[in-house]
Amino acid sequence: MATEAVERRSAHIRAVTVTAVCSLAGIGAGVASAALASDAADPIALVVLGALVLVQFPLLKGTGIVEEFSAKDKLFIGFMSFCLWFVTWGILLTTEVTF
Repeated sequence: MATEAVERRSAHIRAVTVTAVCSLAGIGAGVASAALASDAADPIALVVLGALVLVQFPLLKGTGIVEEFSAKDKLFIGFMSFCLWFVTWGILLTTEVTF
């Protein structure tokens, strides 16, 4: 019974950590895209997003949070990062914030 509680807690901590890292990386990618891209059609914004998605895998593995990534983990990381990047960059484009 005690080992089940510990396993559930570690799985929960893993999920929260991965979600937080994905969210922060997506927001960071959105801000960086707004700073580096000249307009909405500039492909450098996608390069920034791709780079930050790829950086997350060794970061999570190196910290020991994730031992091995399943296909579901990879899709989750990519989707969450993309969604927050899209929303952040969209807000910054419509408000015409300059860096």
